[in-house]
Amino acid sequence: MSYSHQDSGGIGMIRISLILSVLLLAPLSGCLGTLETLEECVVSNGTDDNRLTILTYDSFAIPDEVLNEFTNQSGYEVDIMREGDAGSVLEKMLLTSDAPQADLAIGLDNTYLQTAQDNCLVAPHNATVPDLNPLTLIPYAEESAVPFDHGYICLNVDTEALDENNLSIPTTLEELTGEAWRGRTAFPSPTTSSPGRAFMTATIDYFEQDGTVDAMTWWEDMANNDAIFKPGWSETYEIHYSGGYGVWEEGHIGDAWLTVSYCHSPGVEAYYGGNSTISMALDIDHASFHQVEYATKINGGGDAAAVREFIEFLLSEEVNAEMPFYNFMYPVRDGLDLPETDGYRYHSPVPSNPAEVSNERIADEMEDWLAAWRDATGYL
Repeated sequence: MSYSHQDSGGIGMIRISLILSVLLLAPLSGCLGTLETLEECVVSNGTDDNRLTILTYDSFAIPDEVLNEFTNQSGYEVDIMREGDAGSVLEKMLLTSDAPQADLAIGLDNTYLQTAQDNCLVAPHNATVPDLNPLTLIPYAEESAVPFDHGYICLNVDTEALDENNLSIPTTLEELTGEAWRGRTAFPSPTTSSPGRAFMTATIDYFEQDGTVDAMTWWEDMANNDAIFKPGWSETYEIHYSGGYGVWEEGHIGDAWLTVSYCHSPGVEAYYGGNSTISMALDIDHASFHQVEYATKINGGGDAAAVREFIEFLLSEEVNAEMPFYNFMYPVRDGLDLPETDGYRYHSPVPSNPAEVSNERIADEMEDWLAAWRDATGYL
């Protein structure tokens, strides 16, 4: 089993910031730069050609038969353009903003959406949207992006390894800097991994709660405690984490008892493991991040009608209810949840108090956070 989602392969904010610095010096259609409101953008459409080109990340996994169903219903042929992770999707949108190569972007999350909006890369979709889970509308609830799935990113721990080593379940991040955890934690880099980026953002909020310790001091302490840093989720979860399905994969090392993944990853493990898992998601206040993924019409892309119809198809009950299996994420329609079957829902805790960091702050400060993180950890 593999449910790699939003893996590495993305360029992260290092290359995005370089791209932005170059593009800001050149005249482009629409606008580039920070906006006060989305209304300042010049919205344009390309040529309608009865085809829909979707720009998305590598692990977007709606089956071909479902896409064919959309074609049969609408008459629009669908082409998929894959670009690594969400950071790569944003990079592609930035580099092709004067001549978009796709009509619809699927997969920008609430750590990337603001940058896309600030640079006039998205436009109103005009789709009819059903009632959505109110939690998915907290980061953004306007007309240029609509949620299609969501989930929480948090720490996952191998309970069997903890039992064997007489360790209790961690209840604070500070505990992980102790000697018992030396060399036993693995983190995907926030510069090249969406889950890594989300968790780093959560640590900013976590350490601002009392203000006695800076988040980057904690990251430096973790590096000094021999934390394992890797480019992406696949390396940390599938290769280094001892509590997941990676134990069955070639090249598995299993030297980390704790890593970053989704809070519902243990639920996925249980579902595909006969309602059995040794992995557990940690509900530590302000140490988890609510990730919402969006479908967005690309400004300047063609066939607005095809974009509208596909968004409505994606949010239909029949399709959206299958997100826990297609994309290993929660559906967004109000009233839908993870399935109860084989422990999927039971082993997927919803954090009591996730981090609260606005899209605007993320867009404004991410570059500085990443620079500070690299300095703190020594990982480039």
